[in-house]
Amino acid sequence: MQIYKVGGAVRDRLLGRTVSEVDWLVVGATPEEMQAHGFRPVGADFPVFLHPQTGEEYALARTERKSGRGYGGFTFHASPDVTLEEDLQRRDLTINAIAEDDNGQLIDPYGGQSDLQARLLRHVSPAFAEDPLRVLRVARFAARYAELGFRIADETLELMRQLARSGELSALTAERSWKEISRALMEPRPDVFIQVLQDCDALPELFPELAPVFVTAGTDAEQLLGALHQCAAHYQPLPVRWACLLLGCAAQDKTRQKRLAAIDALNQRCKAPRDCQELAMLLGRYHDDALDAKNLQADTLLDMLQHFDIYRRPERFEQFIAACEMYARAVTPDQPFPPADFLRGAASTARAVAVKPLLDQGLKGADLGKALSAARLEAVKVYCQRSS
Repeated sequence: MQIYKVGGAVRDRLLGRTVSEVDWLVVGATPEEMQAHGFRPVGADFPVFLHPQTGEEYALARTERKSGRGYGGFTFHASPDVTLEEDLQRRDLTINAIAEDDNGQLIDPYGGQSDLQARLLRHVSPAFAEDPLRVLRVARFAARYAELGFRIADETLELMRQLARSGELSALTAERSWKEISRALMEPRPDVFIQVLQDCDALPELFPELAPVFVTAGTDAEQLLGALHQCAAHYQPLPVRWACLLLGCAAQDKTRQKRLAAIDALNQRCKAPRDCQELAMLLGRYHDDALDAKNLQADTLLDMLQHFDIYRRPERFEQFIAACEMYARAVTPDQPFPPADFLRGAASTARAVAVKPLLDQGLKGADLGKALSAARLEAVKVYCQRSS
C-alpha cells in the first residue's frame, strides 16, 4: 500500500496558496485491506474511505471508461494493479495531476509543474473530452487563477468547444452544474468564468438567455462582465452575484415581462437556491425603477419597497441595492450607486411607522392593515417631498 497527496493540495502548495483540504490517493490496496486498517468506506460509485482519526478522504487508485452520456456516464475500475500514473492520467488538468509521497517527493508524469510555471491550464489527455463537466471546471479554474496570469491552452480550449458543440452539456444534471456555477461565481474573477464559456461556445448551451448579449461586442456585455468583476472586488455574496449575472437578460429583453420570463427560465433550469432566485427576479423587476427612484410617485416607491418585505427581511433590500451598485460601478468604478441613500432613507421611513398608536385607536384586522398602509404612504410622501 502506497499513499500519496494529490490534486489541489499539491497544486496550491506549489503556488504558495493556502491549502484548505487534502485529497489522498491509495495505490496497491484493496477495500478489504483499507477496512482492516480502520478506514470507513463511503461512496457508492468508487471506493472512498474515511481515515479513522482525521476523517479525511482516501480514494483507491482507479481508471475510468466512458460508458454513457453526461457526468455520470463512466465505468470505474479500482484494483491494486492500477498504477499512480494511470490514476493521474484520468484527471482533468496537468496542474491537478501531480502527486506527492510521504517524503515530499513530487511525481509529475504529465508536466504539471511546467504548466504551473507557464501559468497554463492544459488537459492531461484526450479523455478530457469525455466529461462535459470539465468545461465548467476549467472555466472555474480560469476564474480562480486569472489574477495569477493563468490562461487556457489553445488545444484545451478547442476540446472544450468540441464538448460544447457535441450536445453533451445538455446531459449534465442541474444540481451538478449549479455546484460548479456557484463556486465559479464566488471566485476572484467570475467575469472570466462567463467569458471563457462564451469563448468555447458553451454559453448558448448553459445560459441561452444570456448568450445574445455577446453576439455583438458592446456595452451590454461589458457592463455584465464589469458588474461581476465588481461583485468580486467588493466581496458580494452569491445571491448578489447571481442576480447581477441574470440581469444581463435585460440587455436583450427590454420589456419587463420578457426580462422576468428570461430570468425565471434561467433560475428554474439551473435550480438556483431560493434566495438567489428571489433576488434575481427582484433585481430584474425593479432595477430600472431604482435608477429613477427620486422621480417615482410615493405610492410606486412604497409598493417597490414592500415587494422586498423590508419589514421582516431588510437584508434582502440591502442586497438589491448592492447589486444595483455593482452595475453602476461597472461603468464608473469609483462612483457608488447614486440613489442608494435615498432608497435606504425611504425604507427606514416606512419601517419607522409605529403600529401601537393605531392599536390604541382600537383598530383591528383589515382596518388596521389599511390604516397602517395609509400611514406608511403618508410618511413616504413627506420623505419624498423633503428629499426633492
